[in-house]
Amino acid sequence: MHPLELIIALMLVTGALAFIASRLRVPYPIFLVIGGAALSLFPNLPRVALEPDIVFLLFLPPLLYFAGLQTSWRDFKANARPIALLAIGCVLFTMLGVAAVAVFVFEMPWAPALVLGAVVSPPDAVAATAIMSRLRIPRRIITILEGESLVNDATALVAYKFAIAAVVTGAFSLPAAIGQFFILALGGIALGLVVGVVVAWVRPRLKDESVESVVSLLTPYIAYLPAEHLGVSGVLAAVTAGIYLGRQMPRITQSRTRLKLTGAWEVLVFLLNALVFILIGLQLHDVIERLRVAPHLDRAQLIWGALIISIAAVVVRMLWVYPATYLPRRIFSYIARREPPPAPGPVFMIAWTGMRGIVSLAAALAIPTVTAAGLAFPHRDLIIFITFAVILFTLIVQGLSLPFILRRLHLGADVIGRHEELRARYEAAHAALVRIETLVALGEALPDMADRLAEDFRWQARELGRRLSKNHGTSSLQSAIPNPQSAMTQDSALIAPHLSIPPDPTLSDLDGDPIPTCATLESLQFEALDAQKRMILKLRDDSEIGDEVLRKIMVELDHEESRLHRPL
Repeated sequence: MHPLELIIALMLVTGALAFIASRLRVPYPIFLVIGGAALSLFPNLPRVALEPDIVFLLFLPPLLYFAGLQTSWRDFKANARPIALLAIGCVLFTMLGVAAVAVFVFEMPWAPALVLGAVVSPPDAVAATAIMSRLRIPRRIITILEGESLVNDATALVAYKFAIAAVVTGAFSLPAAIGQFFILALGGIALGLVVGVVVAWVRPRLKDESVESVVSLLTPYIAYLPAEHLGVSGVLAAVTAGIYLGRQMPRITQSRTRLKLTGAWEVLVFLLNALVFILIGLQLHDVIERLRVAPHLDRAQLIWGALIISIAAVVVRMLWVYPATYLPRRIFSYIARREPPPAPGPVFMIAWTGMRGIVSLAAALAIPTVTAAGLAFPHRDLIIFITFAVILFTLIVQGLSLPFILRRLHLGADVIGRHEELRARYEAAHAALVRIETLVALGEALPDMADRLAEDFRWQARELGRRLSKNHGTSSLQSAIPNPQSAMTQDSALIAPHLSIPPDPTLSDLDGDPIPTCATLESLQFEALDAQKRMILKLRDDSEIGDEVLRKIMVELDHEESRLHRPL
């Protein structure tokens, strides 16, 4: 089969399997891995080899960049301490724990055992995002898990690099490893930030939407490739560029461009995710073939040993998460005052959710075949087999059990996020009302026409204010909820710093009176939409709401604007 035909066939298979997964209400990454594994066992089918370089170059940058785009910087910064404990501490602890179990179960030397530990230590950003996005999980848990999966690859890949070097050359230096980690991390973050700033400057100056779309799709590679060539973390460069541009996106793009790019990115990310997971499953045939080159191990020992290490990878994470959650609060009182101890349910959810994915398998396949002495890399095929087993175990056992665990834990809805959304919608409606009334007072809008539109926003403000008061108590919110009936008494410098359609004093009607700038209902609606967007951005910049609330409301406003004809 021609490679292009094979790619098209894979896309058709992934689409079919994803459709079946949606019907069965199973997270599609899990179903695709199982489906790919089943397909790989059929005889006479083309064998698909997963090349590590292709994974690290083609799949990883856009998926990590898009995850960064969706990350709320406010929430990421607020949870930086638990994210760092998981992304650095838990990765290294898992590496050592899995290595110790491998030494005990398979009598593996410590150096290759540490390679195995580094390979399976990081939970996968792709798996976490693809599975959790379809479940109703409280926002803080998602923020911590996604933040961990964005950063932990850098820790694991540095540890992996030094573990490989220890096997290949027989030399290892802990101070060098620590110094290399900080150079890789800080260099990747700095380069990603530079790329983000440059792209944020360039994109508003592009007049062609197609060119801007191409720049958007190439941005993860613009960040990743130079970082890799400079010897710093391409993973962190792509993530940093994504986080920075995700925060700047409402300011540097037009609504129509945002809508087009949102659809394009969603299709691309789904396709890449689907291909990643089916490719994982399709490696089963090659993994089984590698078992035949290990005659010193019988099949039962391989299966039981791989199962023990898979369970160890899950247990070791739990052994880290619980002390890392509660001990710092007992030792340092200021942490306990700033961050009250969480309930056991969310802690268990974070401890249990550690699916491995494409990064682990690509790292395992990238292990050199020979050492510097020309000898075969010890236990390479065994490491690949165990890595596949850990990926399969965590995706199926942990991934499939998440909905059941969520129901049993009764974690509840994201109350804080819902309150922020209600608050943002209320403030946006009030901002639109202020803009409309300001235009009327300045003679830039016809009173009768403006009153009809303003009445809609008055109704929205009353309804949203009622819901806010009902959820949180009227007395506690009276100072926070402005009165829309007294909109003209509010400070409108922010909401209407200038009219987006400036008045032209040379225009007049037949009677010599000035023609209102907002002479049509659509032009007035554009002004109201502009006021709402400005208010949503201000609330986000003031950390009153998170980026996910901003994106949700901004998409709705963009769709509403797309239905209007912009006045000339």
